[in-house]
Amino acid sequence: MESDTTVRRIKSPATRHFVAQDNDGVRDRREDNGYSGDQKRKPEVSLYLLREGLTASLVSVFILLLWGLVHLSLQQLVIGKLSGEFNALRARQHLEQITSVGPRPVGSEENEVLTVGYLLEQIESIRATTAAGPHQLTVDVQRPTGTFSIDFLGGFTSFYDHVTNVAVRLEPKGGTEHLMLANCHFDTVANSPGASDDAVSCAVMLEVLHSLASQSTPLRHGVIFLFNGAEENVLQASHGFITQHPWAEQVRAFINLEAAGVGGKEVVFQTGPENPWLVQAYVHAAKHPFASVVGQEVFQSGVIPSDTDFRIYRDFGNIPGIDLAFIENGFIYHTKYDTANRILTDSIQRAGDNILAVLKHLLMSETLAESSEYRHGNMVFFDLLGVVAVAYPARVGTILNYMVAAATFLYLAKKASLPGNGGGRYVRDLACATGVAVLSWVVTLLSVLIVALLVTLLGRSMFWYTHFYAAIGLYGSAATGKMILIHTLAKNLYYGGVRLLELGDLYFDVSLLLWCCSLVWLTQRGLCSAYVPMLMVAFPLITRLLLSKELKHKGASLKYSFLYLLGLTLPYVHFMFLIWVVFEIFTPIT
Repeated sequence: MESDTTVRRIKSPATRHFVAQDNDGVRDRREDNGYSGDQKRKPEVSLYLLREGLTASLVSVFILLLWGLVHLSLQQLVIGKLSGEFNALRARQHLEQITSVGPRPVGSEENEVLTVGYLLEQIESIRATTAAGPHQLTVDVQRPTGTFSIDFLGGFTSFYDHVTNVAVRLEPKGGTEHLMLANCHFDTVANSPGASDDAVSCAVMLEVLHSLASQSTPLRHGVIFLFNGAEENVLQASHGFITQHPWAEQVRAFINLEAAGVGGKEVVFQTGPENPWLVQAYVHAAKHPFASVVGQEVFQSGVIPSDTDFRIYRDFGNIPGIDLAFIENGFIYHTKYDTANRILTDSIQRAGDNILAVLKHLLMSETLAESSEYRHGNMVFFDLLGVVAVAYPARVGTILNYMVAAATFLYLAKKASLPGNGGGRYVRDLACATGVAVLSWVVTLLSVLIVALLVTLLGRSMFWYTHFYAAIGLYGSAATGKMILIHTLAKNLYYGGVRLLELGDLYFDVSLLLWCCSLVWLTQRGLCSAYVPMLMVAFPLITRLLLSKELKHKGASLKYSFLYLLGLTLPYVHFMFLIWVVFEIFTPIT
């Protein structure tokens, strides 16, 4: 099933097995592509090789289609209007009312009086309209004073005095022992109306409270909706609640709603610590999943200079949770442009659907009451374009990763042991091709840095800041051009007489080897993000093996190329989506 990919050069134009040439270069006529050692026993079979222009067009169309799928997945939802479910229109009214008072820094009248008054008014309205139902609703306005030390921004001690928390407890009539906590904050930085950070979360929570309180079926457990009024002063109100409020002792888990952008999709970027049942609950219940363990590990690495109330509940309350945040359009985050009109109603609907569904699932489950029995272990989790979420235990991921790595090295070792590869010829060819690939990356990086330097010298260093595609056009074209240049030079100067089909097979092995090394390294470091290189190795390898007979007998035909690209769709569309997330988060931070 395997082929010997040792690089062989054409010795003579008249050689029987290497004759067919056209404008696209050498065409192979050997049944096994010249990869087997015994040449005399091989019948002559014409193998097809796509022209370079057609190949480039096919790959370009493939990339555009994948980007189209990614872009389609980012589209918003249709507003739901079903009675008893989440109503984004009503939530939007809350958002507009909260932001209408302007910035709400801690201690201001807008924060401590006007916003608190509006929240209490709406909560009382919900209590009045649902009083005949199976639930009871209790409101408590807490104004704690306290101090704590935190290892953030170099470490410091924070003191707070009479900050405000509006806590709403919803539970079955007769009470309950176990509680969920849903947290948001209504204060803002001094210069921003804070529509995304975090008024929209308050609006979503008010509507989720209304939906749950209106249910005719009683909940198994209770839930606290905490509207805290001092988060921007570095997480003070959440500390006051979790360390001083009498309800805090009954909290078993929490959901925290935050923002690092304005609208769009809300992503699960932190879970735990441990307690894999929370991830499983999200995967099972969320209607529009958007979650990534990659985001969790990047955020917890400290690369992003930010923190949320998640940390307070985790470190001071010793309870597990789920941290969600809006990440789109972070350019206007914490600015005067963070206004309600910039948040689409469909984005509110998406968030409300997810949070309501996940809370319902947790509040009706037996796991919440017995969470200590399910606390150990981490999870690998990710979504596929928001259609479906995947989650499995990290220990299973470790086994799977090493199985894929072992299969890859076995695949390469089998090629190295084929007849005609004596003396380590294939290993030398593979090492040389790997060097070319790495060199292309280095030259590409240098080219991008040179372009950045030239743009800076022209005084336009940040011209791309709010134009994502301008950055792709400038730096992407420079990177692509240099990478093509290096490989073209290597092909013409070093691989001048090598059959193109054989050369392509060799560089396929190079790609497998590099991704596999990344897979092993990440797995050994205990990072769940290793699932990404696992996908980038497993799918191409399986696809190549399944299509090996097609390649052997007919060459790289249009049918083969189409089926091969089809096999790469899932890992590459997910990889492109992760690239979009990286740009969406890190570009505004720069």
